[in-house]
Amino acid sequence: MSTASVPSNLSERTAQAAQAVLAGRRRGVAGFLPFVGPAVVASIAYMDPGNFATNIQAGARHGYMLLWVVMLANLIAMLFQALAARLGLVTGVSLAGLCRQHFPRPLVVAMWLASEVAAMATDLAETIGAAIGISLLAGVSLLTGLLVTFVITWGLLMVQSRGFRPIELVITGFVGVISLAYVIELFIAPPDWGMFFYHTVVPQLSGADSVTLAVGIVGATVMPHAIYLHSAMMTHRVSARSDAECGRLIRISNIEVLLALSLAGVVNMAMVAMAATMFHQGHADVGEIETAYHTLLPLMGIVAAGAFMTSLMASGLSSSVVGTMAGQVIMQDFVSFRIPLWVRRAVTMLPAVVVVALGVQATEALVWSQVVLSLVLPVPMIALLVLIRRPQVMGAFAIGRGGQVATLVATMIVLALNAILLLQMIAG
Repeated sequence: MSTASVPSNLSERTAQAAQAVLAGRRRGVAGFLPFVGPAVVASIAYMDPGNFATNIQAGARHGYMLLWVVMLANLIAMLFQALAARLGLVTGVSLAGLCRQHFPRPLVVAMWLASEVAAMATDLAETIGAAIGISLLAGVSLLTGLLVTFVITWGLLMVQSRGFRPIELVITGFVGVISLAYVIELFIAPPDWGMFFYHTVVPQLSGADSVTLAVGIVGATVMPHAIYLHSAMMTHRVSARSDAECGRLIRISNIEVLLALSLAGVVNMAMVAMAATMFHQGHADVGEIETAYHTLLPLMGIVAAGAFMTSLMASGLSSSVVGTMAGQVIMQDFVSFRIPLWVRRAVTMLPAVVVVALGVQATEALVWSQVVLSLVLPVPMIALLVLIRRPQVMGAFAIGRGGQVATLVATMIVLALNAILLLQMIAG
C-alpha cells in the first residue's frame, strides 16, 4: 500500500469507510456509521434554547395541548432537512450557492439579508440560553455567562480545522447529554401518558397566546440556518461516482434524518410534557427558564433541576457552534464573502450582549427570536421547493409530483401560521 493511500486523519478515514460501503465492502450497522453526522449536527438546531423557552411556556400555560404543534413541526423539519441533504448530495452545491446561481441578483441579496437576520436571531437564542445555564450553575452574572459562552464556543469551533468528523462527534456528544437529561426528567416526573398521546394527534388551540406559542414552536423547530447548513455539509463528505451510488447515498441520508430528527422531536415533546407535568397545575405562571429552574429545585430536587440546566447549557453551547457554522455558510455561499470565524462569532453575538445590557427579560427575548425565525423561514423553504423540483438542477433526482405536493403543503402551513401571527400583531 502506498503512503498516499493511507488516510491521515479521522475525516479521511470516515470518507474512505463510506466509499467502502458504497463499493459493497462494508454492510450492516458498521456500514451506516460513516454516514452519521450531518443530520445529527442539524438536529441540534431543533433542541436549542429557543425550544426550551417556547416549550416551557407552552407546557406551563397550556399543559399538553400544544404537543400536536411540536409533532407537526418535527414532521415538516424532517421533510425539509431530507430535501436539503438531497440537494447538496446531488448537486455538490449548497442551497445558498444554488440560489446565487439560479436566482436574480436583487432577489439573492434580499434572501441573504433575511437569512443574516435569521442567523442573528438564532445566535441570540443560543448564546443567551447557554449563558443562563452557566450563570445559574456557576452562580455568576448573565453577562459573565455570555463571555464564558463566547470562549467555550470559540474553542469548540477550532475543532473544525481538523476536518468534518471531529466536530460531528463533538455535537453528537452534546446531543447525547441533552437526551440523557430528559430521560432523567421523565423518570423523575412521568407525564400523564393518556393526555400526552391524545394531544399529540388532536389539534387544538385556545386564545391568542396559544397561537403565538404555536408559531414560536414552529419557528424554534424548523430552523432556516439548519436547512442551509445541512445542504452544505453534504457537498464535501462522500462523492457518488454513479447515479446508483447517489441514490444509495440519498436513502442512507433519509434514514439518518429520520433517526436524528425523531430523537430531536422526542426531546422537544419531553420538554413540553415536563413543563405540563410540573408547572401547569399550580405553577402555570412559570414562563421563564430561570423561574423554571428555581421552581424545579424545591419541587423535584437537585437532580431534576441540575439535569434541566445541564441540558440547557449543552444545548446552548452546541447550537451556538452550529449557528456560527451556518452563518459562515450563508455568507460565503450567498455573496462569496468569507470572514474569520471569530469575527463572525463576535458579530452574531452582539445582539445577545445588547439584550442582556438593556435588561430585557431573557426568556421573552428567546421566544420572540423564534417568532423572527418563523417569519424568515419561508425564504429557504420556498427556495428549496423551487430548486428541488427542477430537472436542470437535480437531473434524475428531482422530486416527483407527490414530493412536490407534500413540500408545498408544508410550506403553506408555515406561511399560514405566519400570516395568523402578523394579523395578531397588527390587531394588538
